[in-house]
Amino acid sequence: MNFSEYQEKASKYDLFETTSDLKEVAFTEKVLGLAGEAGETADKIKKILRDKNGVASREDKEAISKELGDVLWYIANIARYLEVDLSEVASLNIEKLESRYQRNKIHGEGDER
Repeated sequence: MNFSEYQEKASKYDLFETTSDLKEVAFTEKVLGLAGEAGETADKIKKILRDKNGVASREDKEAISKELGDVLWYIANIARYLEVDLSEVASLNIEKLESRYQRNKIHGEGDER
């Protein structure tokens, strides 16, 4: 499945009404949901580092994969609310990273490095 297909299929599970009256609230809910799911992902990794000497079991990897799926769902829907194709987001990101790589600017700060 490619990103565009995923984005289309993921929208089925957005149960928030997207009428003009609620679209701003629904968008904000997606942004906050992304932050929450990213935090849950980070917390699982933190516990592996803290409690398991950084060694992730098969179960840990499965749990993290599920959290990453939730992160992806929120990203896909945020892009949809912005009327941006997720495949385009992915392509633009690779182009940006390749440019940085070619200019030896992978490390550092800021998008315009």
